[in-house]
Amino acid sequence: MTRIRQLSFAVVTLLLVGAPLSAQAASKVFTARLTGTEEVPARDTKANGQAHFTINESATQVEFRVTVANIENVVGAHIYMGAPGETGTLVATLYGPVSPGGGKKTGVLASGTITEANLVGSLAGRPISELISAMKAGNTYVNVLTDDGQGPSDQKPGDFSSGEIRGQIR
Repeated sequence: MTRIRQLSFAVVTLLLVGAPLSAQAASKVFTARLTGTEEVPARDTKANGQAHFTINESATQVEFRVTVANIENVVGAHIYMGAPGETGTLVATLYGPVSPGGGKKTGVLASGTITEANLVGSLAGRPISELISAMKAGNTYVNVLTDDGQGPSDQKPGDFSSGEIRGQIR
């Protein structure tokens, strides 16, 4: 074999072996970009965030990290089962609940691990694989709720108790 043929063979082999591995790795990592425009209804806020999820090798737990910026009075962050533009049902808690009026938050809001024991609502008592399947299908989202503890809610940034920023998990 000539050197060019050997090199071509090596490149093709790497592509054939490496592509499935990178696709498998990619299917174990999910993210959600959190903004007010993704809320239902959309929110006028400067708050934003990112959620990052990694499935462990045996698919028995989901590691997560939620970071936020320009947000005040966060009282909770959750995963909901629901399609884009749809109000879904709570299936896992990522942060909270905490008391209203906590002030400005920037940086890591929460990190941890979700197991079957942490699933609630329609996934309570169900295997973690059902959450993972819903994440793969794009039928889950992260919602971050805020509350200033004063007067009616859902009126202004820092006081959207039904959600200030949201993002579909992909």
